[in-house]
Amino acid sequence: MLGDRLNDNSIYKQADILIPVPLHKKKLRIRGYNQSSFIAEGISEIMNIPLDEEILIRNTSTESQTKKNRYNRYENMKDVFGIAKPEKIKGKHILLIDDVVTTGATLEACANVLLECGAEKVSIAALAFAE
Repeated sequence: MLGDRLNDNSIYKQADILIPVPLHKKKLRIRGYNQSSFIAEGISEIMNIPLDEEILIRNTSTESQTKKNRYNRYENMKDVFGIAKPEKIKGKHILLIDDVVTTGATLEACANVLLECGAEKVSIAALAFAE
């Protein structure tokens, strides 16, 4: 359903690559899956935009954000993400996918590193938001 909605918007349809917000290897091992990846897979199928889960990496395992205020969430996310293959994003429009947006600190941290490493534009989409 989200893919259909995004397909109705010309900005999202112009994306070159879909990138889900990554989990740290330790958390992925414990959970067994990355919900943002599952969401991105469905969007990729509907929109015919390639998905790449190897570009954006999570370098640091962070503690839960649920009990943090907006500023502390932002501080908790600084320097957490990196780019494994910057040549794949240079000059590209990235569609960054997450499951839930609360303050936007995670998406901001991801977008910043993508833009710093050469992405031309970063758009975001999430399945839900929390207040």
